[in-house]
Amino acid sequence: MGKIVSNFFISLDGVVEAPDQWHFEWFDDEMGGIIGEGFATTSAMLMGRRLYSEWSEYWPAHAEDDFGKILNELPKYVVTDSLSEATWQNTTLVPGQGAAERLRQVKADTDGDISMSGCATTVRWLLREGLLDELRLLIHPVAVGKGQRLFEDTELTKLRLVDERTLGSGVLYVAYAPA
Repeated sequence: MGKIVSNFFISLDGVVEAPDQWHFEWFDDEMGGIIGEGFATTSAMLMGRRLYSEWSEYWPAHAEDDFGKILNELPKYVVTDSLSEATWQNTTLVPGQGAAERLRQVKADTDGDISMSGCATTVRWLLREGLLDELRLLIHPVAVGKGQRLFEDTELTKLRLVDERTLGSGVLYVAYAPA
């Protein structure tokens, strides 16, 4: 049985939006190693419509890139009500109505992790539905001050720490599971 694992670059003030504008200063081999460890156990990707739209335009044309090769070959599940077809290879659309049940089945049928990133709204929904098994955060030593935060207007959500590391750059890697 697979598990759904969410991955985020996050600022000290909880911002996950537009990491391309604040994250790269801290990206190094050590962080790349943690990301690589996560992808080593990934058997599928889960994403929302926006991330799918961005990545499906970019990665198919970059198949020679190591990350592109991995992404292009992995099965991808996109939770969406706005897309009617998927053009990126190995992609399955999961309509919002019945999505929780469909993802429970995907978990049951998958060996390894189903990795998810890019959408705080989807993570909050996964937690409410009892579908998220692990939340992995790379907490950057920066306060962004604006942008979507991982937890906005949410109910009390208790988590337990399952892994943690301090990187030489000052970034903290923490992994939580539902309590």
